[in-house]
Amino acid sequence: MRSGGVSAAALERDLAARVDGEVRFDAGTRGAYSTDASNFRQVPIGVVVPRSVEAGAEAVAVCREHDAPVLSRGGGTSLAGESTNAAVMIDWSKYCTGLLSVDPDGRRCVVEPGVVLDHLNDLLSPHGLRFGPEPATHNHCTLGGMIGNNSCGSTAQRAGKVVDNIARLEVLLYDGTRMWVGETSDDEYVETVRAGGRRAQVYRQVRELRDHYLAEIRRCYPEVPRRVSGYNLDSLLPEKHFHVARALVGSESTLVTVLRAELELVPVVPAQSLVVLGYPDIAAAGDAVRRVLPHDPIALEGLDDRLIHFEREKHLYPEALALLPEGSAGWLLVQFGGQTTEEADRKARAMLDDLCSSPHPPVASFFDDPAREAELWEVREAGLGATTRVPGLPDTWPGFEDSAVSPDRLGDYLRDLRKLYGEFGFSEASLYGHFGQGCVHSRIPFDLVTASGVGSYREFLERAADLVASYGGSLSGEHGDGQQRGELLPKMFGADIVRAFGQFKAIFDPGNRMNPGKVVAPYPIDDKLRLGADWEPAETETFFRYPHDGGSFSRAVLRCVGVGRCRREGGGVMCPSYMVTREEEHSTRGRARLLFEMLAGHPDSPIRDGWRSTAVRDALDLCLACKGCKSDCPVNVDMATYKAEFLAHHYAGRIRPLAHYSMGWLPLAARLASLAPRTVNALATAPGLTDLVKLAGGVARARAIPPFASESLQAWYARRGPRGSGRRGEVVLWPDTFTNRFHPHIGQAAIEVLEDAGWRVVTPGGTVCCGLTWISTGQLATAQRVLRRTTRLLHPYLRAGTPIVGLEPSCTAVFRSDAEELFPRDPDVSRLRQQTLTFAELLYDRTPGWQPPSLGRPAMVQTHCHQHAVLGFNADTALMREMGMDPRVLDSGCCGLAGNFGFERGHYDVSQACGERVLFPALRDAPDGALVLADGFSCRTQIEQGEAGGRQAVHLAEVVAMARFGDVPAARPEQAVERPSSPRAASLAVLPGLGVAAAAAGGLAARAAGQRIRDH
Repeated sequence: MRSGGVSAAALERDLAARVDGEVRFDAGTRGAYSTDASNFRQVPIGVVVPRSVEAGAEAVAVCREHDAPVLSRGGGTSLAGESTNAAVMIDWSKYCTGLLSVDPDGRRCVVEPGVVLDHLNDLLSPHGLRFGPEPATHNHCTLGGMIGNNSCGSTAQRAGKVVDNIARLEVLLYDGTRMWVGETSDDEYVETVRAGGRRAQVYRQVRELRDHYLAEIRRCYPEVPRRVSGYNLDSLLPEKHFHVARALVGSESTLVTVLRAELELVPVVPAQSLVVLGYPDIAAAGDAVRRVLPHDPIALEGLDDRLIHFEREKHLYPEALALLPEGSAGWLLVQFGGQTTEEADRKARAMLDDLCSSPHPPVASFFDDPAREAELWEVREAGLGATTRVPGLPDTWPGFEDSAVSPDRLGDYLRDLRKLYGEFGFSEASLYGHFGQGCVHSRIPFDLVTASGVGSYREFLERAADLVASYGGSLSGEHGDGQQRGELLPKMFGADIVRAFGQFKAIFDPGNRMNPGKVVAPYPIDDKLRLGADWEPAETETFFRYPHDGGSFSRAVLRCVGVGRCRREGGGVMCPSYMVTREEEHSTRGRARLLFEMLAGHPDSPIRDGWRSTAVRDALDLCLACKGCKSDCPVNVDMATYKAEFLAHHYAGRIRPLAHYSMGWLPLAARLASLAPRTVNALATAPGLTDLVKLAGGVARARAIPPFASESLQAWYARRGPRGSGRRGEVVLWPDTFTNRFHPHIGQAAIEVLEDAGWRVVTPGGTVCCGLTWISTGQLATAQRVLRRTTRLLHPYLRAGTPIVGLEPSCTAVFRSDAEELFPRDPDVSRLRQQTLTFAELLYDRTPGWQPPSLGRPAMVQTHCHQHAVLGFNADTALMREMGMDPRVLDSGCCGLAGNFGFERGHYDVSQACGERVLFPALRDAPDGALVLADGFSCRTQIEQGEAGGRQAVHLAEVVAMARFGDVPAARPEQAVERPSSPRAASLAVLPGLGVAAAAAGGLAARAAGQRIRDH
């Protein structure tokens, strides 16, 4: 295979032989790296993930020998196409993440290019220092990417852009020249030139270029705080001390490879206050900026009414939105800092006093509570996600998303920009951004899939560039030029300076091998689009109906805009596999990219085998189907659903993995096993049988599968019958497989508590199931049949409006989400979604006057992923607090077991690593008197089988029952709960065999029918 004249096979061979790192030229990797957060797409030649800076330098050397273009990549969140190219990508983010040294007195540190900003600032916090610029992607952007882009963020109001915070850079030229560069005095320059060699040549040519264009640089560079477009030739001016490092900042990997960076740091601001100012419209808010700036805020952001409307439509941050001053359509968020809260407050009140004396004073709200301030900043940071995929509106795209003008002229610019939007039919686009520095963010509903739409996109960009230039502004105030703005730079700088850019590049990269086609001699703005007029994705009839994506799987996959929040190293639920493996293909974004490539919308896609793709299958294999992305992703990508859809098509008409039979058919296997549970549990411990049956069922050898209960919940209920007054009415307690067959004591506790609270509890008998295990293994036709049977059984209760209470979060989430995705037009399924409640929701929200029992205990709480993503946990925490408990909800993400995932062969190590990130250590350190609470069967099983200090978890229903009806032990209170038991090391290993038998008995006859897409 050749790519642009380069023999990819020979290049891959030499890289693998010489580079200490991961060399990936496979279809899956190339597909995952084919685009960033921009409108553009180029499939890379291959990807190198170096294990050290030296290995990265060696990769460049090998590429030079093959004349292969090179591109460095950090978090891959670029919005202008600068981190996508037909080149060898060097991804620094996995291994080259070191903080090499810190000089607290000099306020400097040296870092490697892959370190994530938040991680760096955490390491610097003991010194009371931080790196100043902080873009909204701070929890996953890398310092190398920030240097390449000249990043900013809201804190740039105080600290400046990245270029203002760089002391020195260690850089590598494509020709192999390696050097530290920085500020250069005249004496240092003379000494450098006298030493001779390539370094001397570079310095001499750069100095000559600066001197030749000195007048043009002074005249043509805009005097605005956020001039990010173009190369930083102004950093070479004499008054800026010929700062070569700063001249290279923002060069987007088109000049050099950055190996290390010496950063200038700023002190942490100990105390902050926030004022929110309300104005009649966003332009009036822009007008007010010039009056706010003299008060020296440390951040000054603007929001318009459209952004707030979009966030309300998406149900984002409702409590924070309620804090905004009412009666306004434009807001300024003004933050002040000080050594104390009193000092910060004093500055804020001085500004308010000044503004109140103006002819048209704003409406104002004042906050000095850090928690409230954080909530309001989340409203601002959600801008990109909130303005994407707004219900009922066309999709929006970057392209003109970060223009900047002088803050003194911001109001007039916003009026003219809004007028231009109106001419092109973009009136619904939001305007917000870093108003204190004149930077305006916006996503625009371009039509990028028809020839006329692409033509309009070009015409708008040219007109908008003219508008910015007329204001003496910058095309980019934050995100860089790349391909998106490179072609438009002459409008901003003029022909002479653009010519100087080309000469500057030629000094460092005469062969044009560094990220070619970006900034200098750029690809046209309507070329190499991610979509484009020729984009024709394959549309396939699907099982899920994607009602929120126009019924289209391809449009569902396009939800991913590349912002990369799924690449966080910790915090939240999304994305557990990435947090463990640090692989792009194991992030939600990487998987979405592969699914996009799979749909064959472009003839050069590296994924050529559609739904049968092994590359896509392998990327999805480590997806835990936790649904964390459904809630944590700014645009609600639902990779668990996409994985199930893919598996259904991938294995259509083919033999599936053994685990799909043993665990996909678990409900039937469990029903068979419950005929003789003691016998089955005894067989599980038989020497020699355990490993054999696990092997046959595709189960990880290290796993112990929980034993069956001696009596199911349904059998217990049938024997016992309903009790209590039932004065509040009737509820259905759903007997999910896990509660019914494994942990019926939880169901028994729930029934007793609900009856005590005044409800008459009904538990359906017979064969009932939500279909979860078939959904998670992609056996969707079977899942549809199961759900059809379930809705028929529940039909009388659904028509009567009877609440359906679920105890197992994953099964409850099927009723609240997946079922309607499969049957969006079924009225009973819609009723099922509306009437399904969690145990806590029924007690806390639907049982007025009920007094919960008192239990003054701390609790370590592991929230099930599906509850986090679909059901919500507010009622649970509220109920615990009302009981007098002190719940600590762990920020541990997915426990790692995730239903069948952690049991499957090949997943055990990743499963345990997920638990070891936060959950296991937290439980090992938990006080003996604390409750360990986990409503999910998977979570409880993972805790019991993992390195959790011997702790076991209980369900909230058990906790309420213990507090109401019994004594709670002082130490390890979970010991009061009775559980089915068998030897921990080898419990029910026969289960997989039963699963296979169940599949054979109940499913194989339906396999052919199971591949058809049934009625929806």
